[in-house]
Amino acid sequence: MDKFWLKSYPPEVPHDINPEQYRSLGALFDESFVKFADKPFAVCMDQWMSYAQLDQYSRALGCYLQSLGLEPGARVAIMLPNVPQFPVTMAAVLRAGYTCVNVNPLYTERELEHQLKDSGATAIVILENFAHTLVEVIDRTAVKHVVMAAMGDLLGGLYGQWITFAVRHLAKMVPAYRLPLTDGCQAIQFKQALAQGTDKQLKVVDANLDSIAFLQYTGGTTGLSKGAVLTHRNIVAAILQSEAWFTPALKRVGDLTKVNGIAALPLYHIFALTLCLLAIRGGSHLTLIPNPRDFGKFIQVLKKRPFHMLPAVNTLFNALMQHPDFKSIDFSTLMVSQAGGMAASEGTATAWLKMTGCPMIEGWGMSETCAIGTNNPVTNKEFTGTIGLPLPSIDIAIKDDEGNSLPQGERGEICIRGPNVMTGYYNQPGENAKTFTADGFMRTGDIGLMDERGYTKIVDRKKDMIIVSGFNVFPNELENVISMCPGVLECAAVGIPDEKQGEAIKVFIVRSDPTLTEEDVSRYCHDQLTGYKRPKHIEFRDELPKTNVGKILRRELRNK
Repeated sequence: MDKFWLKSYPPEVPHDINPEQYRSLGALFDESFVKFADKPFAVCMDQWMSYAQLDQYSRALGCYLQSLGLEPGARVAIMLPNVPQFPVTMAAVLRAGYTCVNVNPLYTERELEHQLKDSGATAIVILENFAHTLVEVIDRTAVKHVVMAAMGDLLGGLYGQWITFAVRHLAKMVPAYRLPLTDGCQAIQFKQALAQGTDKQLKVVDANLDSIAFLQYTGGTTGLSKGAVLTHRNIVAAILQSEAWFTPALKRVGDLTKVNGIAALPLYHIFALTLCLLAIRGGSHLTLIPNPRDFGKFIQVLKKRPFHMLPAVNTLFNALMQHPDFKSIDFSTLMVSQAGGMAASEGTATAWLKMTGCPMIEGWGMSETCAIGTNNPVTNKEFTGTIGLPLPSIDIAIKDDEGNSLPQGERGEICIRGPNVMTGYYNQPGENAKTFTADGFMRTGDIGLMDERGYTKIVDRKKDMIIVSGFNVFPNELENVISMCPGVLECAAVGIPDEKQGEAIKVFIVRSDPTLTEEDVSRYCHDQLTGYKRPKHIEFRDELPKTNVGKILRRELRNK
């Protein structure tokens, strides 16, 4: 196809990338760990980890996992926040020849059970703060091996012990749970697993670019989340595409190993995960923010040392600017303010530029594309209101419902093809048949148009998906859950504009029990849905608008 958008590329950006230069992600890790051994990899709570330590710890944990006798490609769930144990575990799983299954640590029992069962995970690495949730579901899953991490495990001797003690006993952030978790399940502490693997030799694995690296779960139109199958090729391609795109801005640092990227977005989310892997490829370092909602402490971290890259969703940029201490931050070294995960607003972008001097750069991608799809050039000086240009080796086509490409300027479904695009959904042949076109493009569900320069603008959403602070929420899941609440006859969930979150969830309910209250529904949702999936607004109706065949008209509810 005619890639006319290449004419709009910054001169330093290559038109294509070559993932074939690596045999697997493990080979990329091996290269970086040797090349940058003496460089810092991450800092968390003022405690530093070098690339040599990342190599050492991930090798030891990988050896421990291999000693369990897991089959090649076995799925290992990772249920960790932004602490050093996350990158160590991710690298360990991949180096040992297994598949990472990233899990939101705040999932409810229902959500966790589905993901563990659907993925077939046989092992999990989890922070003890969330073990109480795992306890309730583990005997209904295939998980037989649990590695239990504590907050301070990799934060240094006495300091790390103090952090763990404070989290457990002062902040009381570790709800009680029982051990053993279930019959036939082996549980071990994270530090013990490292110790047991330290003297072992990491076995050579036959993982290649076509092997599965991640099952990255995303919202499901059927009400259950689906695992996007991301291969080593997909991930390597996304790393190289990110590197090609961001280097023109970051090269002003001189030595790219000195680049400090802020990891405030959760590493289990594809956006932050890809940027973490980009850091490993380039030898730069990350500042890990375990709890970005504590804006006071977050801002104190930003004030401690120069930082160069800040990826965030629109709501996070907004929240930071509202804090009274925001203006005390030195932004003189900030070179990339990358917005993604949800639509960036012009108002937020204008205020951010005025307050920081660094333009907000908007991009677009999905779990299914390893977070990479299109992006505005990082050399831009102002907000464009578009999602930018296709990145190297990516094709974007605007298609109609029959899969035909539409003329330039006409609106249709944004479809994407490239080495970063998933191979399909895990064990979902029906979904895969609907998702891919005959010529190999993946349908995204977003409606947009491309201008004469190759810039794409999203104008609508084909699916009923709701985006809350960068997280995808499918109404079907909410409706399936809320319909089980005692007193609910039927319900419909929609997204409505929200100044802080981009969109907020509103649920319309027809009651079978007239005594049902908003508080009853809210309590039920609190038990069944993780925070970002809970409705912010609840409205009771006598009836819901429907088609003549009985389908609820969500669009009509949104427009009222």
